[in-house]
Amino acid sequence: MAGTEVLLLLGGDRGDVPATLSAAERMIGERCGKVLARSRDHWSEAWGFDDPELFLNRVLLVATSLSPQALLQEVLSIEIALGRVRGPEAGYGPRTVDIDILLMGDEVVRTPELHIPHPRMPQRAFALAPAADVAPLMKHPEMGRTVLGMLDAQRAEQVA
Repeated sequence: MAGTEVLLLLGGDRGDVPATLSAAERMIGERCGKVLARSRDHWSEAWGFDDPELFLNRVLLVATSLSPQALLQEVLSIEIALGRVRGPEAGYGPRTVDIDILLMGDEVVRTPELHIPHPRMPQRAFALAPAADVAPLMKHPEMGRTVLGMLDAQRAEQVA
């Protein structure tokens, strides 16, 4: 297998979300690299804002030869092609599709437009649960914890 393994979180809550995520997966395979695995679909409540619609989330494990910045540009262009409209205000809201780079091998990137590993990944069960489906032992390069370990810690925190 050539390339760096990357975990991409796909999510959405507007329109035909299963069809949109499937289209995103196909486009990622064509433009970003080989899709090695796909998680089960996970439905969850909105995070960071109130919305009666449930979000559908899935994670893809992809082998890519793209740089982190080139991967970001590709996933942003896929979002736009699938109807994602970003408002002028920053923040969370409903969307047709969102694609986040969770982990990218042992890459650590901190630029104004890109953070890898995703900074809120350890707090988000809706990202960790599908990620654990496809890469439970993949490690966070800064924390040294596995995806499954972060999920267990996040769930224990919810119970406490």
